Amino acid sequence: MTEEIQIPRKITNQLLHLAQLSPEQEICGLIGGISGTPTHCYPIHNIAELPAQRFLLDPAEQIAALKALHESGENLFGIYHSHPNAPATPSAADLELAAYPDALYVIISLNTKGVLEMRGYYLNDRQSREVSLVLSEE
Repeated sequence: MTEEIQIPRKITNQLLHLAQLSPEQEICGLIGGISGTPTHCYPIHNIAELPAQRFLLDPAEQIAALKALHESGENLFGIYHSHPNAPATPSAADLELAAYPDALYVIISLNTKGVLEMRGYYLNDRQSREVSLVLSEE
């Protein structure tokens, strides 16, 4: 049985909108949550050398986002990024660079002929475990 995670429609719409605003490069950021429910997304600039192919969170913005989410009583729920030209599955670089085994990695694909795809994974020891994302009306 696949684990299911509820993602509020507001967060889903925000993530999809951010991905659509930058269709040529990977967008990225953090998702804060309370009691296992995502509550807020924190966009962070992608400072990777090849932003069309990978993401690297701006360290200063990542620290500021972590501070902001902790100050608002949230925990790190997830890390999101987009794949402009690839499916919504973890790349070799995603698996290699994953540093938060308890965070949900949300990947948005723009590679599906106008239909955005969003999938969630837990990444640990260069392995991925997909979870089912279920839209909620919260």
